[in-house]
Amino acid sequence: MKLSRLIAMAFAGAALTAGTAIQPVVAAENPYERGPAPTNSSIEATRGPYAVSTKTISSLAARGFGGGTIYYPSTTADGTFGVVAISPGYTAAQSTIQWLGPRIASQGFVVITIDTNTRLDQPASRGDQLLAALDQTIADTTVRSRVDASRQAVMGHSMGGGGTLEAAKDRRSLEATIGLTPWNLDKTWPEVEAASLVIGAQNDTVAPVSSHSIPFYSSLSNAERRSYLELRGASHFAPNTSNTTIAKYSIAWLKRYVDNDTRYEQFISPGPSPSLLNGISDYRID
Repeated sequence: MKLSRLIAMAFAGAALTAGTAIQPVVAAENPYERGPAPTNSSIEATRGPYAVSTKTISSLAARGFGGGTIYYPSTTADGTFGVVAISPGYTAAQSTIQWLGPRIASQGFVVITIDTNTRLDQPASRGDQLLAALDQTIADTTVRSRVDASRQAVMGHSMGGGGTLEAAKDRRSLEATIGLTPWNLDKTWPEVEAASLVIGAQNDTVAPVSSHSIPFYSSLSNAERRSYLELRGASHFAPNTSNTTIAKYSIAWLKRYVDNDTRYEQFISPGPSPSLLNGISDYRID
């Protein structure tokens, strides 16, 4: 069951125990909230409030995926953090999505960017590998004291983005998925319960939004929440280089649904108005 649903149930239970006299329920401080109150500048920055350390997982040491790099907040003062695994796309290496690792970790997450077992692995395999990477990160002797295993999310580009949906289909406990110009032959995902953000690219000719991102978004009928953001004038490979729009809305989504941090709702709903100035051609949320 999703974290936010559990919290809502706890509040409802508190109301029932108040007896016949109806008392206002005062929400407890969110125990998963990390970092200062966000601003546009803070989530657009290339580095957030946390210093980041790294650990390399070699292909020989990896169990079920092709190796990777773990990025994690250096401090232990703030307790544990949610964990995010990120996959590259078809024929691509970890290096193509590695920029996201330190950027997201510096906002208060443990992140693993991965190489896949082969460059040709299909979305279902990439989904399995994302879950394997989450499991190995959670158990890793260096970072396990920093990880809250109950708060997991996946991200991926292209076939890796299609793999995020496969992972969420297989592991219903995932809190969030983010697909970056995702590709998958399966177009319908009613099995996915995780809050799901789909980021498409207006000029994508590899995974055109009309046959990939938008159908994926439209089919997520049972997701805790779903959103579609389209990058104006961008190609399929926009996620392969540092991109402030991708980072900003990915961070807001992870904070909102992995950390249950409502301070980030302001960036999600009503969300950005598409314009030439902000580089967004479409935005939907429901």
